Amino acid sequence: MSKRNTTYREAVRCALRTALTRDPRVFLMGEDVGAYGGAYAVSAGLLEQFGPERIRDTPLSESTFVGAGIGAAMGGMRPIVEIMTVNFSLLALDQIVNNAATLCHMSGGQITVPVVIRMATGGGRQLAAQHSHSLENWYASIPGIHVLAPGSVQDAHDMLLAALEDPNPVVIFEHQVLYPMEGELDEEASDPASVWKSRVVRAGQHLSIVTFGGSVPKSLAAAAELAKQGIDAEVIDLRALRPLDLQPTFESLKRTHRVLVVDEGWRTGSLAAEIIARISEHAFYELDEPPARVCSEEVPIPYAAHLERAALPSVDKIVAAARELVKSRD
Repeated sequence: MSKRNTTYREAVRCALRTALTRDPRVFLMGEDVGAYGGAYAVSAGLLEQFGPERIRDTPLSESTFVGAGIGAAMGGMRPIVEIMTVNFSLLALDQIVNNAATLCHMSGGQITVPVVIRMATGGGRQLAAQHSHSLENWYASIPGIHVLAPGSVQDAHDMLLAALEDPNPVVIFEHQVLYPMEGELDEEASDPASVWKSRVVRAGQHLSIVTFGGSVPKSLAAAAELAKQGIDAEVIDLRALRPLDLQPTFESLKRTHRVLVVDEGWRTGSLAAEIIARISEHAFYELDEPPARVCSEEVPIPYAAHLERAALPSVDKIVAAARELVKSRD
């Protein structure tokens, strides 16, 4: 049996091991990925198995090692670059936005940059504002790169393999709270090609909850709580943030006629705002109520546990927003 219960962290490690074993062009590079085993222990044991040529510790210089990864990809390798946290990726924004995202276009397709950039994202672990922001929408707004946000153990495995098959630069956002989350992984049923499509992860009829990444488990927990109150919520996991597949959302709205978007990013300029704009453009007449959203409070994520909880989307906040949306049907 290939199906087993494991953690999100181990699912990523399993995909890394598979990729490194089957393709000699693949290597992993980043801060502390080798001897230390990764900031979140994702690469633990890989240095001993594959050696320092393929598990490469880098200096604390994101612009330098992301640039090196881009160069290696241009030269025919398949680098996986790990950035310790999304906040630190801003130090490599020039390399990602001005090089990785543009070179294929500017060379008329003569240059491809098949680099995979993994980074931890989101709050919830009391790591304060320098390590806890959710900037997925910044990257999802950039033409020339693809963006994935695994919200399940299976997707944590499959998305890395899918990214390595893509000729474009791919950024993968792994929510740091999910690393110890347990779930089912089926390596034989792995379907990397499917990760570019959003999917309904819980069927319902009273409202549609659209979300991604670290907010998927929260939304499912909220849907379970709503069910106890007689509200049947459908939950849609976007999975890929660029390209953004909203067709399942539009189909869902034909059944539910109400939509709540859950996004850990800040409300202003959020991915939630883009999703609601597209719903208004393409499915406006399916709506019985104005779209609603649950986002992070517009503050740098606090360190204090009670303030951090107050700043982030929570099950209670999702339940309250959903109840407000459906109150007209009572």
